Amino acid sequence: MCGIIGIVGRQEVADRLVDGLRRMEYRGYDSAGVCTVHDGRLIRRRAPGKLVHLVHELSLHPAPGHTGIAHTRWATHGAPTASNAHPHATAELALVHNGIIENFRQLKEALTARGRRFESDTDSEVVAHLISEQVEAGKSPQEAVQIALPQLRGAFALAIVFRAHPDMLIGARLGSPLVLGHGPRDENGGETYLGSDALALAPLTQKITYLDEGDWVVVTAAGAQIYDRDNQPVTRAVTTSGASALAIEKGNYRHFMLKEIHEQPTVVAQTLRSYIRQVDQTVALPQMDFDLSAISRITIVACGTSYYAGLVAKYWFEQFARLPVDIDVASEFRYRDPVLEPGGLALFISQSGETADTLAALRHCRAAGQTIGVVVNVPTSSMAREADLLLPTHAGPEIGVASTKAFTCQLAVLAALAAHLAVKRGRLSRDEERAIVGQLVEAPAALNAALAHDEEIAAMAHLVAPARDVLYLGRGLDYPLALEGALKLKEISYIHAEGYAAGEMKHGPIALIDEAVPVIVLAPSGPLFEKTVSNMQEVRARGGRIVLISDDEGIAEAGEGCLATIAMPKVHPLIAPLVYAVPVQLLAYHVACLKGTDVDQPRNLAKSVTVE
Repeated sequence: MCGIIGIVGRQEVADRLVDGLRRMEYRGYDSAGVCTVHDGRLIRRRAPGKLVHLVHELSLHPAPGHTGIAHTRWATHGAPTASNAHPHATAELALVHNGIIENFRQLKEALTARGRRFESDTDSEVVAHLISEQVEAGKSPQEAVQIALPQLRGAFALAIVFRAHPDMLIGARLGSPLVLGHGPRDENGGETYLGSDALALAPLTQKITYLDEGDWVVVTAAGAQIYDRDNQPVTRAVTTSGASALAIEKGNYRHFMLKEIHEQPTVVAQTLRSYIRQVDQTVALPQMDFDLSAISRITIVACGTSYYAGLVAKYWFEQFARLPVDIDVASEFRYRDPVLEPGGLALFISQSGETADTLAALRHCRAAGQTIGVVVNVPTSSMAREADLLLPTHAGPEIGVASTKAFTCQLAVLAALAAHLAVKRGRLSRDEERAIVGQLVEAPAALNAALAHDEEIAAMAHLVAPARDVLYLGRGLDYPLALEGALKLKEISYIHAEGYAAGEMKHGPIALIDEAVPVIVLAPSGPLFEKTVSNMQEVRARGGRIVLISDDEGIAEAGEGCLATIAMPKVHPLIAPLVYAVPVQLLAYHVACLKGTDVDQPRNLAKSVTVE
């Protein structure tokens, strides 16, 4: 959730640390801080709020030094104040932490009883005192870390600097990601880095090493030595990250979210190219060491927007491949003790591949003997590395906290997987597969056509912006899109919104309908359209104000009486969820802009949820 970066270098590091934080601010923006080591001192600068406040603090009070750590925070324990901002420090060391120390209260009580004094309300500060206590007792930094880490329960990624060791960092990870970066080396020395992800390190290096669970590492300018959870020296692979140093530029767009909405035709095309063989019009998946046709059941696990992509996939898998599908939100999955029968595929969907709940569920399914499939945007993430079947999306870095292009790329991959499963199970003929591939190939053009309505949606956003409550309705594949549309609106505009299956409205939600409640109806023409129109009439009879999102045929058939209509291209039902994602994203975006909210960094949210 939080973002951390550390540099052991041969030149001043403060500005580069801040640049790394800027690239990770999607992980949290409640507060930020840096600490450098210089002339035997720990020089710490912290500020609550957005990163700009830390930049201002550093302009007034610079932090010199060639070694340092930095942090951007999403608050868990303790309010987003200067005293709770990282780095946390003692006389001997400072550290930054991503994760949650679950037993911090017991540790804090014991440390307080031994005379340690705390300055913050965070769980993270106990780690600083645990390690510092050992250093003050004469232990080396390495020995102190070895003693402290086994005492911690929960999840952590740590980067630690020591006052008396100005050319060294120590990092450690358990349950939260941490990347080691290898910088340039020459006769005058070198540089080495730590970061929460490869994107943070992209301007510094493309050569990275992903630390394994339980690893800790001693980082110097000359290189790094990694140790496993048993404190044995180990070697981990060096890979090329591929993260772009230019990936966080907005270009001519007002917000990252708008840029990423408009990137969807391109990134969906890129994604589909890796799953479709144009020559023979077939779907091709990456190599796997198991027989996909032998899968007897699919269990889908995900969070938030990825969960709604999974709901769409449930329809596809059952309709095309005739496979039974269970789906759960990751935060609940393990706690209901699900029945996982032999021969099942557990499919995990995540933008980052590091989402704590989803990763824990993955390991639960692995232990239960399930085959593991992963749909993920970061092919070097923890989930990707633990998968039997890795299905990458190719959305590129998504900086806006509200997911847009990652969602449609997930849908593209899941549609391809559903078609491939159907072929493997003998449920699709060769001609039917060719037809489905043809529809998938048309998706980027249809997304472009949907984006052409951007200005029209912006012009009618004022009809929704004053509302306190908004309902989204849809049937079939449009029901998950109604859920996703409601999520987008409440994420970035702070308007209370709920999505419902249209037929369920009369079982409770219709009590909310009056002239002050806009009802967004997603209803492409087709077999379910007439039933959805009947639900619209029920809303209209009670004074509800309807915004209809359909194609020209559906809008004409629905008749007059809508507050507004948004015309989408008429598309095959298979790709309709990708296309109808665009108007609900744009509607949420333009409403949020009218309300003046922070579109890219909405309050209380962060992009990568690495704590449970």
